[in-house]
Amino acid sequence: MNYRTLALALAAALSLNACAPLIIGGAMVGGAMVAVDRRSSGAQIDDQAIQLKAASRIKDQLGDKIHLDVNSYNRIVLLSGEVNSEAAREQAGQIAKGVDNVSQVLNELDVMPASSLSTRANDTLVATKVKATLVDTKDLISSAFDVVVQRGNVYLMGRVTEREAQRAADLIRTISGVKRVVRCFDIITEAQLDDLQPPKK
Repeated sequence: MNYRTLALALAAALSLNACAPLIIGGAMVGGAMVAVDRRSSGAQIDDQAIQLKAASRIKDQLGDKIHLDVNSYNRIVLLSGEVNSEAAREQAGQIAKGVDNVSQVLNELDVMPASSLSTRANDTLVATKVKATLVDTKDLISSAFDVVVQRGNVYLMGRVTEREAQRAADLIRTISGVKRVVRCFDIITEAQLDDLQPPKK
């Protein structure tokens, strides 16, 4: 891994607040849509709205019972973090399902005390390593992946082929600090991927 790549990844990570997920090629960079994205423009807009609405509604109803991140990719919602009871976990999932345009909810919330600041700082470091690894891997497009890290568990989102999904998961499992890799992908075929590629000049 070269130092320039790591520096770029660190800069990206440090620009995020402690509770924000690290997004690779995701919906927002400096407040603007990322141009290179395998989602339709409509899906990108929906994902932003879904994240904001779901997070706001869950916070309003559950308050300090949770430490939670909401991520949406192609209208698939990932809930990750910690809640203080199974009832709160189920309630958060139901709230997310009730948001307009949500196609699926992946409820990865754990019933346990909220993670410490040191754990969250370590998660930022792990996310930085994951991003740098994806950027350096020549047979993967890093912008196709969104990465969320909670307590060393790495959640991978994106519209990818099975080949890309397996390659990324295999690589990330080898990274120091990664406890588990959870695939949260919208799997597409190789033919669908070809259709998404810009036409060759």
